[in-house]
Amino acid sequence: MSRTVAFATLGCRLNQVDSQELQAALERRGFRAVPFESPADVVVVNTCTVTARAEVSDRQAITRAARRHPGARVVVTGCWAQADPGAVARLPGVDLVVGNADKPRLPDLVVRLVEGGGRAGSRVAANGTRAGAPARMEVSPVTAAALAPPALPATTSRARAFVKVQDGCQHRCAFCIVPLVRGGSRSRPPAVIVDHVRRLLEAGHREVTLTGVDLGHYGADLTPRTTLASLLRELTGLPGLRWIRLSSILPAYFTPDLLEVVTGSPVVAPHLHVPLQSGSDRILRRMRRPYTVAMYRRLVERLAAARPGLGLGTDLIAGFPGETEADFEATLALVQALPFTYLHVFGYSDRPGTEAAALPGRLPPRVIAERNRRLRALGEAKSLAFRQSLAGSVQEVLVLDTRDRAGGRLVGLTGQYVEVLFDGPDALMRTIARVRVESVEADRTLGALV
Repeated sequence: MSRTVAFATLGCRLNQVDSQELQAALERRGFRAVPFESPADVVVVNTCTVTARAEVSDRQAITRAARRHPGARVVVTGCWAQADPGAVARLPGVDLVVGNADKPRLPDLVVRLVEGGGRAGSRVAANGTRAGAPARMEVSPVTAAALAPPALPATTSRARAFVKVQDGCQHRCAFCIVPLVRGGSRSRPPAVIVDHVRRLLEAGHREVTLTGVDLGHYGADLTPRTTLASLLRELTGLPGLRWIRLSSILPAYFTPDLLEVVTGSPVVAPHLHVPLQSGSDRILRRMRRPYTVAMYRRLVERLAAARPGLGLGTDLIAGFPGETEADFEATLALVQALPFTYLHVFGYSDRPGTEAAALPGRLPPRVIAERNRRLRALGEAKSLAFRQSLAGSVQEVLVLDTRDRAGGRLVGLTGQYVEVLFDGPDALMRTIARVRVESVEADRTLGALV
């Protein structure tokens, strides 16, 4: 009888991809993946540490895993496991801590953990969690080791496929802990990626999203060197691919070659995510961001002109140390002026080991919270305005594999990254459908099958 494994994944899309690859590797070793809510022999919690709030969510997920699965082995991996393995290991119920550097070894470590039997002294406490012997830790320093080829999970029911083409980061932004927990930039060879995407298309996927920590740096570490633009040109020629979508890309990576591909190919989805963080040059310098406001504005205006109706997202940090009211107002003004269709807003929080943690000019939590609220409100208004501009239009949508929980409708994702709810049969899931946008509300967009 095969062992079962369940995953709980927190944080970024790259973590989601890592969990999918770990699932596939465990399936090759005889494990059967089950939903987190189902009984499991092993539970893997893949953690995030990008903000202080993320670590709170990590703790909650680990506690929930131990309580829901009192007889399971609980394995914790990911960025928090890399950054502070001791804190993770001290949590009740944790059997094994595996850092990012040791993720490729996780399947073998899990097999050894299961075959070795229960943890010495393990017991179920009154609160439902397990206590006993200290968790084992496998946390090596992060290096620029080559990325292993990805594997397909045994089950590929999800409509959207995500492919990690790059990991790590060459930048040292003042606020960011990611380079410390994921290491330097490294890329998968183009032939490996093309072959993987081809297999995803053969399995029925119509959309593929390329992910990476520093996606625009793709290929610079390979021999011979290559580029993201070159990879895109290879992928867009594969039969059966409707859309290829890109995760976050810094402004400086938009070379003329990349601009030509993302604005000229009908297979590249009309959706980009270009991080901004602040609309003040003074704060961008303090953050050590590799661009200016003028550079960012020129790029966005060029993208919007080349692809009318482009879905455009960005990241913003509210309350970075030293941010004055004038700096914040400059951010508000820039965001208002540019054609963003959604915002990801984060209130600043210290990350141990980063330059920003030692900067003067801390803002009171209430100021950070208020600036966060104002940016989120602006983001909601811009999202509503963009979705209203689609009313009456017919959109191609990728029909996702789960229905809307509130009303039971199908969920279609447009090329611009807008979810449209509409009625239809399950047979449409994982296919491309044509939907007319009928009405737009504050929190949802409704359509009808054409």
